Amino acid sequence: MQELWDIYVAAYRSKDAAGCAAIFAPDGEVHSPYAPPARGRAAIASLHAVWTQGAGINKTLAVREAASSGALAWCLAAYSEGEATGNGTSLSVFERQPSGGWLVRMCSLNSSDVGE
Repeated sequence: MQELWDIYVAAYRSKDAAGCAAIFAPDGEVHSPYAPPARGRAAIASLHAVWTQGAGINKTLAVREAASSGALAWCLAAYSEGEATGNGTSLSVFERQPSGGWLVRMCSLNSSDVGE
């Protein structure tokens, strides 16, 4: 899972919204305290077009725990974008693709900075 998130972080840092969305399944979803839910790769790319316009160059995402069973996997990852944007955790569900690789089906961001 970390390899997939590393691809995402590289795209995020380079302000490549389509690259960020590419790690999601076509019917993937992002749920976040920073924006309304985004459903589908096009909506996820649009959301990231806004998000990546900020600082973004300090974005990090590190898997803390992960497991898989059959065609599904999950991971808990810590994210940070620095002081301006904040920190939190991401809980994601991945689907194995026919090619054998993984794509994110559902991602829920949980800010540790909300309400501070």
